[in-house]
Amino acid sequence: MKPIVCLVSLYCLAALATASLHAADLPDPNGRPADLSKPVKVFILMGQSNMLGFGKISGANQPGTLEHAVRTEKLYPFLTDDAGRWTERKDVRNVRVMVGRGGAMGVHQNEWLTIRGKAIGPEIGIGHQLGNALEEPVLILKSCIGNRGLGWDLLPPGSESYEHRYKDKKTGKESTWIYAGYKQSPHRWEKGTEPKPIAWYAGKQYDDDTANAKKALEELDTYYPGAKGYVIAGFCWWQGDKDRYDEAHAGRYEQNLVRLIQSLRKDFNAPQAPFVLATLGQTKKGDGGNDGMILDAMLAVDGEGGKYPEFKGNVATVYAHPLSQGGASNGHYNGNARTYMDIGLAMGEAMARMLASK
Repeated sequence: MKPIVCLVSLYCLAALATASLHAADLPDPNGRPADLSKPVKVFILMGQSNMLGFGKISGANQPGTLEHAVRTEKLYPFLTDDAGRWTERKDVRNVRVMVGRGGAMGVHQNEWLTIRGKAIGPEIGIGHQLGNALEEPVLILKSCIGNRGLGWDLLPPGSESYEHRYKDKKTGKESTWIYAGYKQSPHRWEKGTEPKPIAWYAGKQYDDDTANAKKALEELDTYYPGAKGYVIAGFCWWQGDKDRYDEAHAGRYEQNLVRLIQSLRKDFNAPQAPFVLATLGQTKKGDGGNDGMILDAMLAVDGEGGKYPEFKGNVATVYAHPLSQGGASNGHYNGNARTYMDIGLAMGEAMARMLASK
């Protein structure tokens, strides 16, 4: 294993300016392929639209774009070569699959890690960190779609239905609602009424996203040419916006997140695979309301500062607020590429550190 380039300690992120992140001297890709006699290390990325990525690329004269960050602010030098062209890693494969409206899997990216298209997500920072840290071939496999909640669309298997009591702020009237458990439909129904299923069920997106990832791995040579085998090496998760708008989902986020970690490891037969998640950039420690509940849930599962001993050394939470350049998750952080790069780099560092400690 190569030496891991330490960007910044995860536990000091809140105290350090993002300039410290940019000062990290990640080496330029050397252009050499990885040793394909070794199994491909697969990292599965899931979440919603922030994980999809909306960091704008083009516009050297437009602050907030990746071109401006690289060419004007002189950040992320490993992204360009001496001639100013985007670098390409031959040891990291970047694949994105997503379920289409008809239910079939669509392939949106299948290439060596580079900068292409209109926008980036955290996969660029994650991929460069892991490509630098590992000698083995690396496959970044993103399987997700936007506008999905952990409390409904992405609800993991085994989740049970539950009751939530609401009090109308204007009238003071109270009512109790039943929220769907895994594979139940609809999303919720008032207690004492008969649920009327719709053409969707709790956990449908979880099932689709995991099935698409497995389908891609069944055709490994299509997505990593020449690969002889693979091992699920880790999971990355960036989500939470959809759950902000329902207090029941926000209050249930911690329980659902714990089950998500357990379910993904079980479904992919990777019980020891490290899990890294990032918080929503606009939410800071001490915030209340639904946003604060989701942040507290995410911090609770962190293996170092959280409350689950079984996650020590194998789950890491990246506190994203100090890394965000403004905006909020529901506006994709105004498309600021630095937000996506810096959070991706921090997630990749956290993953590399856990892999090295094993």
